[in-house]
Amino acid sequence: MEINQVKLEKEVPVSLWRNKNFLFLWGGSTVQSIGLQMYILAVPLLIYSMTESALAMSTMRAIDFFPNIFLGIIAGVLVDRVNRKTMMRWTSLISIIASLGMILLLLSNTMQVWHLYILGFILSSAGYTFGNAQHSAMPQIVSKEQLTSANAKLSFVGTFIQTVGPGLAGMLLSILTTASVLSIYLVSLIILFICVQFVQVPEKERLKTKQAGSWRLEIKEGWNELFRNKTLLTPTIAIIFTNLAMSLVIGVLVFYAAEQLHASEKEIGLMFSISSLGGLLGALAVKPLRRKFNRGRIFTGFFLVDVVAMVLLSLANTWWLLGISLAIRTFSTVISNIIYLAIRQEVTPNHMLGRVAGTASMFMKLMLPLGLFIAGIWAEWLPVPPLFLFSAVIFLALFIWLSRHPFRKVE
Repeated sequence: MEINQVKLEKEVPVSLWRNKNFLFLWGGSTVQSIGLQMYILAVPLLIYSMTESALAMSTMRAIDFFPNIFLGIIAGVLVDRVNRKTMMRWTSLISIIASLGMILLLLSNTMQVWHLYILGFILSSAGYTFGNAQHSAMPQIVSKEQLTSANAKLSFVGTFIQTVGPGLAGMLLSILTTASVLSIYLVSLIILFICVQFVQVPEKERLKTKQAGSWRLEIKEGWNELFRNKTLLTPTIAIIFTNLAMSLVIGVLVFYAAEQLHASEKEIGLMFSISSLGGLLGALAVKPLRRKFNRGRIFTGFFLVDVVAMVLLSLANTWWLLGISLAIRTFSTVISNIIYLAIRQEVTPNHMLGRVAGTASMFMKLMLPLGLFIAGIWAEWLPVPPLFLFSAVIFLALFIWLSRHPFRKVE
């Protein structure tokens, strides 16, 4: 009896609050997320002050998506070839060097727009690869049963920072120089780099590079794993079309709020703050929902919530109603993303998780430019609310498909 009791106690996973590896990674990512808000607001405003061109600003925004689309699979191979801690260490160091380069160019008054494009691409690529490595390392530092909870904690803090971050960044930009605000981002990256040094990946989980493997073979393995694993492929396809539906909304939302509802810049900012509150509630709701329902049912059911959000969005005639509608949608998005990430971490062999995540991310992000283009053309010739209803139709079709699919029974 005593032997069995000892064995049972050994099988009980360490609490996330006592898991130093998770806490260091979570803490470092949290600080970096705060600094990232400074970068996200400061750089577009810097570009505008240099060029007064909306096209130049939108180009910088497009550059943020390029690593996901063009480097997703390559980054995945690197993450699977190299120890995840090593990859996080090097990508955070590259980010430090790139951000330092921006600050030095500003201080020397030699900054050009093309400098920002190049350094911005480096920062986006390093940040994306770090995120892939962190996602892939998570199953190595927390137990399988804790993955949903760990992702929920990461999502909650990230969403909270997105809620308060823009306001804090705007306040700091009003009293400090751009170089000073970007220095806050640099400090956050240095703190992340230091935290990564204390993260220990168990020796037995470390990955061995395939000496006989080629880039083409390893990319193909990641591709095949995604398409062979029906438990993962089904929600991945759903998210691909989810991104299409939401890019139709994102592409015209600010235009619709400002041009047709006559919302001010302050009101648009408050609208997005209201939206972020939905994400906070979503991160808190995952755990109690998980106690009552399996993950397949939760993932499927919230597409019906998305339908409601899109219908309300089409009926909204004030900026705050838009904000409430977006909050419902954000509530659903955060829950679905947490569920999806946990499933991907659980059902994918860990030595292939980087490649699978990179391949899935590439496909999911491909729909964003298409949706943005369609939305822009639509808004030029047609009223905007029917476009929101079209997004509702996409979500409804996804709900009907998943409600009849075996994925609905996934635990």
